Amino acid sequence: MIDQSPYTPKNKVRIVTAASLFDGHDAAINVMRRIIQATGCEVIHLGHDRSAEEVVNTAIQEDANAIAMTSYQGGHNEYFKYMHDLLKEKGAGHIKLFGGGGGTILPSEIADLQEYGITRIYHPDDGRSMGLQGMINDLIMQSDFPTGLNLNGEVETFRKGDKMSIAKVISAAENFPEENKDLLTSIKNEAKQISTPVLGITGTGGAGKSSLVDELVRRFLTDFEDKTIAIISVDPSKRKTGGALLGDRIRMNSIRNDRVYMRSLATRQANLALSAHIDTAKDILKVAGYDLIILETSGIGQSDTEITDHSDVSLYVMTPEYGAATQLEKIDMLDFADVIAINKFDKRGALDALRDVKKQFQRNHKLFDQDPETMPVFGTIASQFNDPGVNSLYGTLIKTINEKAGSSFDTGYGLEQDLSEKIYIIPPKRVRYLSEIADNNRNYDKWARTQSAIAQKLFGLRKTIATITEIGANDADRLIKDLEETYSKVALDFDPKLQVVLDEWDSVKESYANDIYTYLVRNKEIRVETKTTSLSHQKISKVSLPKFEAWGDVLQWNLQENVPGKFPYTAGIYPFKRQGEDPTRMFAGEGGPERTNKRFHYLSSSMPAKRLSTAFDSVTLYGNDPDYRPDIYGKIGNAGVSICCLDDAKKLYSGFNLAHQMTSVSMTINGPAPMLLGFFMNAAIDQQCELYIKENGLEEETRKKIDAYFANKGTKQPTYNGELPEGNDGLGLMLLGLTGDKVLPEDVYTKIKFDTLSQVRGTVQADILKEDQAQNTCIFSTEFALRLMGDVQEYFIQNKVRNFYSVSISGYHIAEAGANPISQLAFTLANGFTYVEYYLSRGMDINHFGPNLSFFFSNGIDPEYAVIGRVARRIWAKAMKLKYGADERSQMLKYHIQTSGRSLHAQEIDFNDIRTTLQALYAIYDNCNSLHTNAYDEAITTPTEESVRRAVAIQLIINRELGLAKNENPLQGSFIIEELTDLVEEAVLLEFDKITDRGGVLGAMETMYQRSKIQEESLYYETLKHTGEFPIIGVNTFLSSKGSPTILPKEVIRATEDEKQFQINTLQELHARNSDETEAQLAKVQEVALTNGNVFDALMEACKFCSLGQITDALFNVGGQYRRNM
Repeated sequence: MIDQSPYTPKNKVRIVTAASLFDGHDAAINVMRRIIQATGCEVIHLGHDRSAEEVVNTAIQEDANAIAMTSYQGGHNEYFKYMHDLLKEKGAGHIKLFGGGGGTILPSEIADLQEYGITRIYHPDDGRSMGLQGMINDLIMQSDFPTGLNLNGEVETFRKGDKMSIAKVISAAENFPEENKDLLTSIKNEAKQISTPVLGITGTGGAGKSSLVDELVRRFLTDFEDKTIAIISVDPSKRKTGGALLGDRIRMNSIRNDRVYMRSLATRQANLALSAHIDTAKDILKVAGYDLIILETSGIGQSDTEITDHSDVSLYVMTPEYGAATQLEKIDMLDFADVIAINKFDKRGALDALRDVKKQFQRNHKLFDQDPETMPVFGTIASQFNDPGVNSLYGTLIKTINEKAGSSFDTGYGLEQDLSEKIYIIPPKRVRYLSEIADNNRNYDKWARTQSAIAQKLFGLRKTIATITEIGANDADRLIKDLEETYSKVALDFDPKLQVVLDEWDSVKESYANDIYTYLVRNKEIRVETKTTSLSHQKISKVSLPKFEAWGDVLQWNLQENVPGKFPYTAGIYPFKRQGEDPTRMFAGEGGPERTNKRFHYLSSSMPAKRLSTAFDSVTLYGNDPDYRPDIYGKIGNAGVSICCLDDAKKLYSGFNLAHQMTSVSMTINGPAPMLLGFFMNAAIDQQCELYIKENGLEEETRKKIDAYFANKGTKQPTYNGELPEGNDGLGLMLLGLTGDKVLPEDVYTKIKFDTLSQVRGTVQADILKEDQAQNTCIFSTEFALRLMGDVQEYFIQNKVRNFYSVSISGYHIAEAGANPISQLAFTLANGFTYVEYYLSRGMDINHFGPNLSFFFSNGIDPEYAVIGRVARRIWAKAMKLKYGADERSQMLKYHIQTSGRSLHAQEIDFNDIRTTLQALYAIYDNCNSLHTNAYDEAITTPTEESVRRAVAIQLIINRELGLAKNENPLQGSFIIEELTDLVEEAVLLEFDKITDRGGVLGAMETMYQRSKIQEESLYYETLKHTGEFPIIGVNTFLSSKGSPTILPKEVIRATEDEKQFQINTLQELHARNSDETEAQLAKVQEVALTNGNVFDALMEACKFCSLGQITDALFNVGGQYRRNM
C-alpha cells in the first residue's frame, strides 16, 4: 500500500463534495470530505441527492479546484459526462472531476469516463491498493493549482453579473491581493458610489443561522420577483491543518435560483469570525449589481460584534438556551444588533427567553419610553415550514433595511409580531415515552421473576407434602399441617391469574401432542396438523414444548417465552405457519413497469402465494418524473423500476389480482410513499372494476365509453409495451388512461372501491424517521412527511383498510447504513413507538392503527441477529399490552426480514450465497413472517434472472428440504438463545433511556444522535475489516491466488433506451391528456394541505390525473422541502 501520510497542498485548494443519491454513499462521502478537510483543503459539502447542475453551479460560484462525487445505483455514466459537459459549456473546464461508486462502476466504464475527460474514477481495488488517505492525496495533488492568479476578461464580465467571473475576482482578492492591487482599489472606489444594502447575520454556533438565512432568502425571492441577492458565508479555518468545512450550503434549498449568488469563505486565521477579505468580496458583489447582500459569519462565541462594521443592518441569532438572564448582560451583540432572532423557539424556556431578551434590548438601547413588547426580538423556528415567527422577522428586517440603508423594498409582509408555534409531532408531556416503556417492561420482567420464584417455592412445598405423605414419616400430620400453613402464607403473594396458567399447562401440552391442533382466527376455525413425518417415518413436532415440571420454570417460560401465537409472542405471532404459503418474497425492480411485471410473473409462477416486493429507481424514490436531462435520464429504470403515474402501476402489477387473499405487495418507497400508495390503491380498485365489467357482461358497453372518452380527449388509449408475459392474463389493463368512475355508475364504483380497500394486502415502506436517520430518501420537511403518514393511517381507519400496512418500520436501511444489530433493533423499535405516540396524539385508537404497523429488519451474521425477531416481538408485545392497553392483534409485531446487503461483498461473490443462506436460516428459525434473500451479485449489479432464482432457492430449500425447519420453534430451549435474548433485550431498553435523555426520537434526531452512532458503528466495522481483525472470507482472508479482486458482472442489467423513451412518452401523453384537469387537482391537494384536511384523501383523486413529479412539486409549496444536514 502506498504512503498514507497526508499530502500538504501548495495552494489553497477548494473542493466540492456531494452524493448523487443516498444510502451508504451519503456516509461514504462524509468520511471522504473529513479526510479531505484534514489534509488541508476547504470543503464545500452538499450532501446527498444533488443534481449535476447544482454541483456544477456550486463549483463555479465557489471557484472550486475540483468536484468529488459518489454516484451509484445506475446513471453514473450520464451523470459524470453531464457534469463534464456542463463545466465545459459554462467555461469551467479547468475544474477537475473525481468520482467513485463501488463495484457498480465497471472498469470498462471507468476507462470510458476517464477518456471522456473525467479526471479519475476510483474503483474499490484502488482503495485496497492506495488506502483512503492515498486516494485523497492523489485527488488533492491533481487539484493543487492556484485560483484567481491570472484574470483576463473577468475584470469586465463580473460587472455584468457573470457568476464565474465574480467567483474568480473574489479568489483573486483572497489569494493574490498584491498582484491585483490596482483592480481591487478601483473596485473599492467604485463600490463607494453604490448603496447596495448589506444585512449582517451573526450568532452562536448551532443557533440555526444557515437554516434561518435559507428561510429569509426564500421569502425575499417570493416577495421580489425581479430582485437579486448575494450571500457571503464565512466559516472558520482549522488552525492545525488549514482545512475548513464550508458547511452552510448543505442547509439551503432556496439558493437554487438564478437570482442568487453564494460564496463561502474560510477565515484563514484563528479565532476570527470573518475573513480578512470580506470587505473586498462585498465590494465586488456591489459592483456586480446585486440588490441585497447577506453576510453570515461563522458561529463562534456569543460576543462577536465585528459584523456590525461590515453591514448596514445586523441580525443576531441566538437560542433560548443561554443560561440565566444575567448572561444576557455579557452579550455585546445585544448592544449593537438591530434585530434579534431567538431561533429554535420550540425549546424549553423560549417564552421566558423572549421576555428577558426584549427587556435586555430595551435596557441596552435605553428605550425606556417604549413598550418592551415592541422591541425587535423575534421567536423563530427556522426548521418549520412557513413559520409565522420567521415571517414577522423577515417583515421587520426589510423595514429596518429600508430605514437604515435608504432602500425601497416594497414588501408584502407585515410587521405583526406573530409568535412561532411549534407543530408538535410528540406532545412535550409525552417526551419520556421510551423510558416509560423501558420501565414498564422491566417491571413486568421483575414481576415475572418474583411470581416464578413464589411458584417455585409453592411447588417445592407441594412436592414436600406429597413426599411426606408417600413415605409415611413420623409426625406426618403435624409436618403436613405446618407445611400447608406455610403454603397458604406464601400463596398470598401469588397472583391468582397465574394459577390458571399452571392449571392449564397439562392441557396445553396435550393439545400440541394431539395430531390436530384447532384454534380460531377472526371467528374462523383453523385446523392444523401438529406433526410432519420424516423419510425415516418419525413424527417430528411442529411446535415442541419444554419438559418442565417445576411450577416456577413452567411459569417463567409461559411469561417470557410461551408457545407461538401467545403473549409475549417471543416464538412467533401465529400458533402455526400458514399451510402452502412459504414466507418467500419475490423481489424485482428494473427498467419500465413491463419488464418488472415480467420478472414478477417469472418468480411467482410456481408459487401459490404472490408476495411481490418492489424496488423503485432513484428518479421515483425522490418524487421526480422521467426526463431527458442526462442526470435524470441515466437513472430511469436503473436499480429499480420507473413508475411515474397510475398507468405505470397498473402495468407493473397487471395479471395479479391485487384484492386476492394470496396476493400481497410491498413497495420500498419512502419520501413519495403517499403518491405511490395512491397509484397502487387506484390500480387495485380499477382491477376490480374490470372484473365487475366482465362478470356482468358490460365489455361492449364499456369499450364504447372508453373509445368515446379518448376520442373526446383527442388521444389514443395507452398500451402495455410489448407482449404479455406467461401467466399475465391482462387483468388491470382494460382501463389504462382512465379510471373506473369514468365508465361505471357512481354507486357501483363507490362500493367496489370500499370493498377493494378492505381486501388489499401488503405494505408501503413510508418510514420517514429511519430515512432521516440513515438512508436519506427524504424529500419533504420531516414534519410534513410525518403528517402525510398520519393522514394515510387516518384514511385507512376511516375506509377500513385492515390488511395493508400503512408503514413498514424499517431497520434494514439503518443496518445498511452501518448500524450494529442492537442499534438497528433499538432505533427501529423506538421509531415504531414514536409512530404510536404520534397517532395517539392525533386522536386515533391504538386498536384501529396497531394492526396497520409492520416491521422490516436486516439479518446479518452477528450473534445478536439470531434473536432480534424474538426480542422485537417480546418488547413490542409487553409495551403494547401493558403500557398502551392494546388488544392482541395490535400486540403482534409483524417481523419481516431481508438478508444483509452490507455482507454482500464485491470480491468472491459466490461466497455471498453462503452468508445469505446462514442469514436466511436465522430468520426462518426465528419465525419471520416473510423473507427476502438477496442475490449474490447485488454488490456489483442489478440482480440477474439467474441470481434471483438462486436467492429464492436458498429459502425454498430451507423451508421445504431442511428437516429441522419443519419444526416452527427450534430456538426455544437453547441456553445460548435465552442468554442472547436477555442480553439484547436489556441493551435495547438501555438505548431507549439514552434516546429519552436526548428528547426522544425526534429530539435525538435534531442533534443527529442516531446518524452519528450509525456512522461510528459503520466505521468501526470497516476499520476491523480493513485491519483483518474481523475476518471476512474471500475479502481480507482466505484470498484466492489472484488476491480476490473485485468481480466483474457476467451480465449488466440496465434500462434500455427504448424503455427510457417509452417512460418519457407515457409521461408526456399523460400530461397532454389530463391538462384540463391537472391544475384543479393539484390546487385541491394544496388547499386540503393548507386547511389541515386529509391530504391522502385528496391524493387518491389527484393520482388519477397527475404524475408523481407534478404532485411532489405541488406539495413542496405547502409542506416544505427536506433540509439536509451534515
